[in-house]
Amino acid sequence: MVRSWTVVIPVKRLGLAKTRLRGAVPPDRHPDLALAMVRDTAAAVLSATTVAGLIVVTDDPAVGGAVRELGARVVPDPGGGLNAAMRYGADQAAGLGAYRAVLAGDLPALRPEQLDEALGRVSARSFVPDAAGIGTVLLAAPPGRPLDPRFGGPSAAAHAASGAVRLVREWPGLRQDVDTAADLDAVLTLGAGPRTCGLLRDLGLTTECAPAA
Repeated sequence: MVRSWTVVIPVKRLGLAKTRLRGAVPPDRHPDLALAMVRDTAAAVLSATTVAGLIVVTDDPAVGGAVRELGARVVPDPGGGLNAAMRYGADQAAGLGAYRAVLAGDLPALRPEQLDEALGRVSARSFVPDAAGIGTVLLAAPPGRPLDPRFGGPSAAAHAASGAVRLVREWPGLRQDVDTAADLDAVLTLGAGPRTCGLLRDLGLTTECAPAA
């Protein structure tokens, strides 16, 4: 049986997003880079066969407009930080009766089949750690189970301590989020999505764009 998941992505206002990544591109293009990564992530999510819908929690009008064009539903950020936005999107906007997963919005190398495989392995509240094994890129909950997100800092350990099942496979595009310039280099090696790679090519920071891998 193919389960129908609702994926939730929280996105800060672009002017406040990805502060550790500042300097990777010219300052006036930093918001463009953050938006390009969100758009590539959203497009990959909406192409996954296990995903019935995408909810983006944001107060940024540019983000809202861009993801609506891709087919996402946009809900306002309730305030209170990242975990509050995730709880609101998953447990209230999507509803406890749904299969719900929250996902980082900075996964420009994500491929739909990697997300499908990860969600297909979920039978209880589960998480996928980032490439470094310290943070979390995905947290999923079955119907009736609150999401209970513990993002921020060493969230992989926090999610494991909370009873969530750790899911670890290769899934390079799913696990490689972008917090630093080194992470950006890593996704270019994997193959970034067309919006992210196109922006970096236009800025002269890469010469070609391989398909996201």
